[in-house]
Amino acid sequence: MDKFVIEGPTPLIGTIPISGSKNAALPLMAAALLGNTPTRLSLIPRLQDIYTFNNVIAETGTDVHFNGVENSLIIDPAGLNNTYAPYDLVRKMRASFYMLGALIGHSGEAKVSLPGGCAWGPRPVDLHLQGFEKMGIQIKHDQGYVYASMSGEFVDGGEFTLEPSSVGATINLILGAVKRARHFVIKNAAKEPDVVLLCRMLQKMGADIEGIGTGTLTIRKVDNLRGIEFSNDPDRIETGTYMIAAALHPRSELTLTGCKPDDLGNFPQTFNKLGVDIEIGDSTIFIRSAEKINPVSIKTKTYPGFPTDLQAQWATLMTQANGISTVTDTVYFDRFSYVPELNRLGANLRVDKNKVTIHGKTPLKGAAVMSTDLRASVSLVMAGLVAEGTSEILRVYHLDRGYEKLEDKLNRVGASIKRESQ
Repeated sequence: MDKFVIEGPTPLIGTIPISGSKNAALPLMAAALLGNTPTRLSLIPRLQDIYTFNNVIAETGTDVHFNGVENSLIIDPAGLNNTYAPYDLVRKMRASFYMLGALIGHSGEAKVSLPGGCAWGPRPVDLHLQGFEKMGIQIKHDQGYVYASMSGEFVDGGEFTLEPSSVGATINLILGAVKRARHFVIKNAAKEPDVVLLCRMLQKMGADIEGIGTGTLTIRKVDNLRGIEFSNDPDRIETGTYMIAAALHPRSELTLTGCKPDDLGNFPQTFNKLGVDIEIGDSTIFIRSAEKINPVSIKTKTYPGFPTDLQAQWATLMTQANGISTVTDTVYFDRFSYVPELNRLGANLRVDKNKVTIHGKTPLKGAAVMSTDLRASVSLVMAGLVAEGTSEILRVYHLDRGYEKLEDKLNRVGASIKRESQ
C-alpha cells in the first residue's frame, strides 16, 4: 500500500492538462454494451476505477481493449453471453451497479451484486430498483444480489419521479429503457453533464431520447443501437480541484488546459468571490492566487450548484481564508472524514451534522494523515502542499481511483510529492 510524502509549502506555477472525466466515462462504457457493433471511446483516463469496470464488463464475455497510451477504449459486446456481475468485482466500485441497466438493456435480464465503493454514508440503490419496477421490470433480491427479468422482449414502460434527484439512478434507468421500454418518462432527472453526455452518446447510437439537459427525460424504445466512435468530456471535478489548489498558496499561477468550463455550472461564480484572479477561455482556465483569501461559505447542491465532490477541497482552502466560513453538504450528510485529519495538520474545523465550520487562517504543519475516500484524500494532498514541513498521506489508492497522474501533474508545476510504500 502506497503513501505520498509531501514537502511544503510549495506554490504551483505552470500548466496542468485536464484528463478525461472518470464519472462520465463509466456510464459511456456501460452504454457501449447496448451496441450491435464495437464502440471506440476516447479521452478515457488511466484510473483504477476504469480498470475495475473493464474487468466487470469483461466478466460478461464482452471483449474490452484499453489503450492507456492513447487513452482509448474499444468495447465489443458481440460475445456477451453472461448477465452476471459478481460481488468480488462490483464491491470495489459503486458505479459497477450501472451493469444492471446495461444488462437489462442488452439482454432483458441481469444478476448484479449490490455495490461497494467509498466508505462514507449510506447511498442506497432503492431509487434505481423502484424505477425499474415502475418501468415494468421484475426485481427480486437474494443474498446480496439483485435479479432483474422481463416476461417478454420489452415492457410498456411508464413514468417515475426521482425523489431526490439522483445521477446514478437516472443513468441506470436510461440504460435499461432505451431498448426495452416502449415509452418511459423520468421526472426530476439529474441534469449533470455526465447524464447529458450519456444521452448524447446514446442518441448517436440511435436511441430516442427527448428532454436532454432538462428535469424530464422521455425515452422511446428502439430495436437496435449501433457501435460508434465517441469522445469523453474533460473531468470537471479534476478541473475544480486544481482551481482550488492554485488558490491555496499566495504565489501560485496555474493554467489549466483541455477544460470544458461550461460543465462547471455555478462553481466559477463562487470561485470569483475568493478574491483571486481568474481568466476563463474556451478550453483554458488561468488562476493567479492572492495574498489574502476571502472566506466564502458554500452549500452543495445538484447541478449546476456547488458539487459535493468539491466540498472537501473547498474546506481545505477555507483553512487559509481570513475569517470564518462554513461548508454544508445537502447531498450527502456524512462526508466529513477529512475533518479530524485536517485538524491534525493544524486546521480548526468543527462538524455539526452535515455542516463543518472552518476558522481561518490557520498555519498548517506537516503530519501523517489518512482518509477513507477519494475526495477526502485529495483534500489532504492539497493541505500538504501548503503545510510547513513533511506530510504523509496514507492510503493513496483512493487517489488512484479518480485522479490520473496526480503527483506527476503537481510535481511538474512545483510540488514536492514522492510515492513510497508504507
